[in-house]
This record gives sequence, C-alpha cells and structure tokens, in this order.
Amino acid sequence: MTTESEKPLRVLIADDELLARQRIEDLLAKEHGVEVVGAASTGSETVEKIRELKPDLLFLDVQMPGLTGLQVVETIGAESMPATIFVTAFDQFALKAFDVAAIDYLVKPFDDERFVHALKRARKMIELEEVQKMTKRLLSLLHVPDGAAAPASEPPPKSKYLERITVEMRGQLRVVPVSKVDYVSASGPYAELHVGERTFAVRERMQTLEEQLDPNVFFRIHRSAIVRLDRIDTLLRASGGDYSVRLKDGTELSLSRNRREELERRLGVG
Repeated sequence: MTTESEKPLRVLIADDELLARQRIEDLLAKEHGVEVVGAASTGSETVEKIRELKPDLLFLDVQMPGLTGLQVVETIGAESMPATIFVTAFDQFALKAFDVAAIDYLVKPFDDERFVHALKRARKMIELEEVQKMTKRLLSLLHVPDGAAAPASEPPPKSKYLERITVEMRGQLRVVPVSKVDYVSASGPYAELHVGERTFAVRERMQTLEEQLDPNVFFRIHRSAIVRLDRIDTLLRASGGDYSVRLKDGTELSLSRNRREELERRLGVG
C-alpha cells in the first residue's frame, strides 16, 4: 500500500518560454518522488490548470501574457493556491515581496544548486503543512481579505520599464541597476551590459531588452547596440558616409544610417 508520504509531489510548471519550462522539467526529472502533471504558457491557462489538476507545487513565472503571476494568485485566491515557487527575470517588486511571502523564488538565470535548494524548501514546507501560513502572509502582502480573491483587473503597481537586470557572474547572481548601464551590445544571440569599465553578460536578446528599457532614456542606434542617451558625447560621420557615436568615456559605436535622423531628433540637434 502507498502511504501518504510516498505519494509523488505533483508539480505544475507555468512559464511563457518553452526553454524555461523544459529546463525546470529536466531538473525535476533528476529528483526522486516528483511528477510533472502539467505545464502552462499563459496566466489564464495557469489558472485553468491549477483548478483542474490541483498540483502540490507550482513553479510560476512572474511575467506572462494574459495574467501576471500575481494576477494568477489573485484570481485563484491566495488561500487556494498550491505551494508556489515564483520565477522572475527582472521584477524587483517580486524579489522584495516573494522573499517574505512565497515558499521561495528563483531569479533567471538560476543554477542547478539554487533550484535544488528551492525544491527542498518547498518539500519541507508541504510536509510540515506550512503552506497555509505562507499564503496567509501572501494575502497580507496583497491586501486581500482572508478567503477572498482580489479582482484580477487591479494588479499591484509596478514599473513599466526595467529598473534592475539580473546577471550571472562566476556562478553567482548579481543585480545591476539600469541607471548604471552606459550601453548594451550584442554578444551572439544574447547581450552584454556595459557599466563603466565592467561588462556583464545577460541571457536576453537585444530586441527583448530594447522593449523593456525606457525609450526616453535608451535608444537603439544599431542592431548591435542600445545606448543611454545622456552618455552620448558626439555624433561622427566618416568619409565613406558611415556614422558612429562617441560616448563620454571615449567608446565609439556604429550608428545605422536609418536611425541617425531619429537619434538627432531625440538629442535635439539639427
């Protein structure tokens, strides 16, 4: 006969990125007594899967199409949520809030050791039946009365654009304030952040970063470069008709011809 403690931990994975879902599933495949019962790629689908599958543990991405991670909690009702490990790339609100209100959180890109730590903590909380205490704290955080879900149309306020970017450096995670970034350059399929004399690799595509950076502060001058406008010192034109930008620290970056006029307009020059 199978005892209660021998039952597998039933896990639901919710993330809009296929590779992210696959990574979590691959890591779970190495663990004993774990069963992945489903996956979801949108907030609305996550709500449906939680109600249908009733998982023991949920890996929940903070930023998904349809409903955000917090809106999923609000829609289900924190008191009805399974044990939840939030997954986030940039959301500084989540980092602050989930540290005290969730079973755990993972910051992308996370390493195997950090994942295992979060899973062990979740198992322990579930075994000790501490999940209800954690959801009570989440209810308090969201200002939702016990037993009632807040309207999904009223998500907690958060910045529209990135304020911090999480990077991996020598196996450790570090948060880089966007206000310190001079420019971003392409590095293969991903990007590099340039902060003074330091460079940090970030596992995001240039297009994704461009969409998440404040356009009043940053401008994409070339397919391979996004520059902080107040770091620009001089616009240069070479004899062959090519253009470039010189930053205040002396760095020169290529400027696409079809972006020159817009950059001049943004800088207020004729």
